[in-house]
Amino acid sequence: QVQLVESGGGLVQAGGSLRLSCAASGRTFTNYVMAWFRQAPGKEREFVATIWWNDGSTYYADSMKGRFTISRDNSKNTVYLQMSSLKPEDTAVYSCAAVRNPIYSRISSVYEYDFWGQGTQVTVSS
Repeated sequence: QVQLVESGGGLVQAGGSLRLSCAASGRTFTNYVMAWFRQAPGKEREFVATIWWNDGSTYYADSMKGRFTISRDNSKNTVYLQMSSLKPEDTAVYSCAAVRNPIYSRISSVYEYDFWGQGTQVTVSS
């Protein structure tokens, strides 16, 4: 069974940076896609970015391009989300997700992912 454990959340001032980590375990992740989603209070879960485990290809939500960077370290089975120029509206619970051999057109859909972490809270103060 795949296990995903996020870390790195916390309180940061607007304009600051934060790096989230997602430690993956339970199997080898060949042909897996890993993603970050976020959910703000009272809102639906929102796609942030995704990365293909095999070759490191990435895909971002349009609103996240330029400020957020997703990456992975295969040797550590860890996926990262580097966030910069943070804004109060980035405040949310950030969750890591994984799926094997996803349908590309559904890559930003929460329903495409089979495995989820528990999430880590990011709070950006103004």
